[in-house]
Amino acid sequence: MKKTEDYIREVEKFSAHNYHPLPVVLSTGEGVWVWDVEGNKYMDMLSAYSAVNQGHRHPKIIKALVDQAQKITLTSRAFHNDKMGPFLHKLCGVAGYDKALPMNTGAEAVETAIKAARKWGYLKKGVEENKAEIIVCENNFHGRTTTIISFSTEPQYKFGFGPFTPGFKIIPYNDPEALEKAITPNTVAFLVEPVQGEGGVIVPDEGYYKKIREITKKYNVLLIADEIQTGFGRTGTLFAMDREGVKPDILVVGKALGGGIYPVSAILADDDIMDVFKPGDHGSTFGGNPLASAVGMASLEVILEEKLPERAEELGNYFMEELRKINSPYVKEVRGRGLLVGVEIKKEIATARPFCEKLMRLGILAKETHEQVIRFAPPLIIKKEEIDWALEKIRKVLTEPI
Repeated sequence: MKKTEDYIREVEKFSAHNYHPLPVVLSTGEGVWVWDVEGNKYMDMLSAYSAVNQGHRHPKIIKALVDQAQKITLTSRAFHNDKMGPFLHKLCGVAGYDKALPMNTGAEAVETAIKAARKWGYLKKGVEENKAEIIVCENNFHGRTTTIISFSTEPQYKFGFGPFTPGFKIIPYNDPEALEKAITPNTVAFLVEPVQGEGGVIVPDEGYYKKIREITKKYNVLLIADEIQTGFGRTGTLFAMDREGVKPDILVVGKALGGGIYPVSAILADDDIMDVFKPGDHGSTFGGNPLASAVGMASLEVILEEKLPERAEELGNYFMEELRKINSPYVKEVRGRGLLVGVEIKKEIATARPFCEKLMRLGILAKETHEQVIRFAPPLIIKKEEIDWALEKIRKVLTEPI
């Protein structure tokens, strides 16, 4: 029988080394729990970077997947299917937009938003062809395609992958004044994460969303919110910008839209933006396929029926309060919103990695981000008793010698 080290050795031999996972090999999952190939049980405190908000193998989503798989799975967009329309109707109704454009991965959705904003700029705003600028923030993470890494400020994401795509201007995060100063007549959009998850769970000041919405409206600039990680309840409201009553011009969604089962992403916008797309402008063989649509519909229904945003708000506040009570010599700060929580380790002491490895040995799977931050983001179905179980282990790791 193959053991953990056998599986890891096989991956090391046959996979490109583009990840540095914790040394655990998972084989099954249910709810907030996962098991490795040797039968050890762990609490999933990462949720596949917020793609598993509904928990592993949610019965309703699995049923939708199986039922649809027994009918038809892929038609391409050369033909209509009977699932895409109802799914997009539901998605638009929930999010409050006229139209959605379905894709598969988060990075594809960001690319779609960039194309939509640029074409809107040329056709509707009157920007000269090939002069459109999109403003982004330092420390951003929007994906890993060639265009997206072109406006990353993380050197590793860019090294060896040039030449880079022009047309982007970088400003500090959480700085509305810098946004206003950066806008020119060629600015078509401001692309921003409501909370910078990969960047270390960086939460902007209260009022930031309202300020950037006012500025973008004032200068006729599209506000694009990348809610791939923060959307669908993760931060305590259905979408993170809902907290301040802000509706972006383009909403980018993914991850939890697929229920942790199938890649489903989309952009949402009103007709004035979406009507820049004509047949042949943009597409995807798998985007909007019937299997994805059935899964997406069920994933949305679970989020709403089980009131996952409200759960994230209540339990996230409790989790952060308890984490802040831990008298740890290693912790610089606990921050977050809803059940997207970061514990920053003091740089002069260690990186976050050894703490994640120690948590793994105690049955909790969390992952370091930006070297110094332990990210805790459990499925939103987690119970208070399960958080208390995790807190006991986290206290031990954050107070004992490393």
